[in-house]
Amino acid sequence: MITILNYLTMFEQTLLNDFVHLLFPEYCPGCSGHLGKYEKLICTGCLLKLPKANLAGMKDNPVEKLFWGRMEVERASAFLQFSKGGMVQRLLHDLKYNGNQDLGEKLGRLMADELKEHHWCDDVDAIIPVPLHPKKMKLRGFNQAKCIADGMSEIWDKPVSTGNLIRKIHNPTQTRKSRYARWQNTSNIFDVRKPHAFEGKHLVLVDDVVTTGSTIEACALQLAKIEGVKISVASVAFPMN
Repeated sequence: MITILNYLTMFEQTLLNDFVHLLFPEYCPGCSGHLGKYEKLICTGCLLKLPKANLAGMKDNPVEKLFWGRMEVERASAFLQFSKGGMVQRLLHDLKYNGNQDLGEKLGRLMADELKEHHWCDDVDAIIPVPLHPKKMKLRGFNQAKCIADGMSEIWDKPVSTGNLIRKIHNPTQTRKSRYARWQNTSNIFDVRKPHAFEGKHLVLVDDVVTTGSTIEACALQLAKIEGVKISVASVAFPMN
């Protein structure tokens, strides 16, 4: 009797879920199509068509070259190719401006899986999302880089460090700024509260998009002042062209 009742309860729950899905369909932020019954966050078609950058195992790849002569990095990579108006921009827009934090974590897991295949996480001590200023954090309600880092942490089983590397100055948006203007905009805006906590650590800086690299560079220059620190960079997206 209990088994039958349990079955009926599961059947009723399934019917209810199907009814809710019918009335309130979920959409894929990559293509705006309906998500299927068993699809979550991104549809299967978009997952198969993700424009992967394939940089994780490439020495002297374009992301690493971006930092040549500016800062020393152990490794640097990006998961996806960013193009204006493309799928990746739509995904990141849904994360940042529609508050789809679960999508950020999924992108973090996907990126971490790829990086793990190339032994990125073997000697990593902590994952550090590029921090937001408290004003921006209050306005947005979350840090998109933290969502990505949380997803990576699930796959790598490495801690996410927040609150030690901080953004001390609330600077204007980077959008539409030149490379030099971006560098000026990020100069000396970060600080480390407890440098000793990072001594001798291998840290992975994480952001959603790396373009000129100025924000990552500003973070890294503060971290590099700490004895024995090694820095790697992981970004979900990078404009390849």
